[in-house]
Amino acid sequence: MSEPQQVTDRPTAAPPPVNSLDRFFRISERGSTFGREFRGGFATFFTMAYILVLNPIILGSAKDKFGHQLDAVQLTTATALVAAVMTIIMGVAGNLPLALATGLGLNAVVAFQIAPLMSWDDAMGLIVLEGLLICVLVVTGLREAVMHAIPQPLKQAISVGIGLFIAFIGFVDAGFVTRIPDAANTTVPVQLGGTGTLTGWPMLVFCLGVLLTIGLLARKVKGAILISIVTMTAVAIVINSVADIKTWGLTTPSWPDRLVDAPDFGLIGDFDLFGAFSAPGVGVITVVLLVFTLILSDFFDTMGTVVGISAEAGLLDEEGKVPNLGRVLLIDGAAAVAGGAASASSATSYIESAAGVGEGSRTGFSNLVTGGLFGLALFLTPLLTIVPLQAAAPALVAVGFLMMTQVKHIDWDRYDIAIPAFLTIAVMPFTYSISNGIGAGFLAYVLIKTVLGRAKEAHWLLWGTSALFLVYFAIDPIEQLLGAK
Repeated sequence: MSEPQQVTDRPTAAPPPVNSLDRFFRISERGSTFGREFRGGFATFFTMAYILVLNPIILGSAKDKFGHQLDAVQLTTATALVAAVMTIIMGVAGNLPLALATGLGLNAVVAFQIAPLMSWDDAMGLIVLEGLLICVLVVTGLREAVMHAIPQPLKQAISVGIGLFIAFIGFVDAGFVTRIPDAANTTVPVQLGGTGTLTGWPMLVFCLGVLLTIGLLARKVKGAILISIVTMTAVAIVINSVADIKTWGLTTPSWPDRLVDAPDFGLIGDFDLFGAFSAPGVGVITVVLLVFTLILSDFFDTMGTVVGISAEAGLLDEEGKVPNLGRVLLIDGAAAVAGGAASASSATSYIESAAGVGEGSRTGFSNLVTGGLFGLALFLTPLLTIVPLQAAAPALVAVGFLMMTQVKHIDWDRYDIAIPAFLTIAVMPFTYSISNGIGAGFLAYVLIKTVLGRAKEAHWLLWGTSALFLVYFAIDPIEQLLGAK
């Protein structure tokens, strides 16, 4: 967040609460208003509503070991239901502007790595088991202790890295940046547009959206991000109706034939908690390593997201701690359980919540708006999924800038801080993973402290988590040594 916004959004003397709702969510106390919370809730929803389309595509396109596929309509219902319920719970119990939904990346692991080894019921049972184990880590205080053990500069680096990562997601989702096919025989992994140039009406919508968003932000227009999303969606609908466009990607911006569609709850409860351990052809070691990978990825993706969103919202205390952290982490663990139990894959905190923070969200009240919209999506999916990625992605680019501004707080003259911070920031977007960036930063931090003869300055929990990340990065040779591969 830019400095002027911090001054405006966080007044030194908070006005008294206007009603009990204000008092419960501490809206005025945190320098926010009901208007900002509403705008933020809408912005967060529209920047992550793509999961209602993407998750059914990822899970629905895969087959389990027995050739079974999950129904797309049922997956859409399960995805919307888990997002609605868990986002509202996070808002009420955690009071953070942090929305939850099926985690991208984790759902791909379930679809293409776990399901081919067993049935869908067994695969979703592993997700439930992972979530339960994370809850145990929270209850024992270990997960919160790890977060408190991270030095403040590394927390800031995590936020900056997430900013670059989310901007990169925006560019990729819109097609502004694409992967160069291997057949091109080039060492350059990505390129501008689909062919090295920007072409097509959808790309024009994205570019105009970026210009509109940054222009509104520069003029400090209230609701800048949401105004941009709604405006460019309207523009996209008009363009789609008059131009001959082959594809918009996942979502076509056309007015739907019907506004209401009945939800199908057929997948809810279809899981087998310990079925994977007795699945034919799957060893116990393989199952344990799969659960370990899921836990580690979910654990640190959430940690990075919670820290990044809280820092961007200006909610960290003087020691850099997140408010209500224990409850927030427990709810996130419960979301993983809920996602597996609903066959929607593991649900987790969404970095796209930063779009709502960029609109002024500072409390869990905005989650009531976001969760309510996901609830409506159970019945209004045809209407609420007409926002194309090209209209929503500019918000991610703008939020990336806002989060990037925290880089100024890192002392770049201290190599014991600067190098781990740099690796944290760089590895996230370059590997398309929050966890990888955190792991690289942790390992570099403890290594440099040791080389400088100051190993005791690194908290013992950082040493422990760094050792786990070493296993995480070396999982392939370890599997081979243990005969699990």
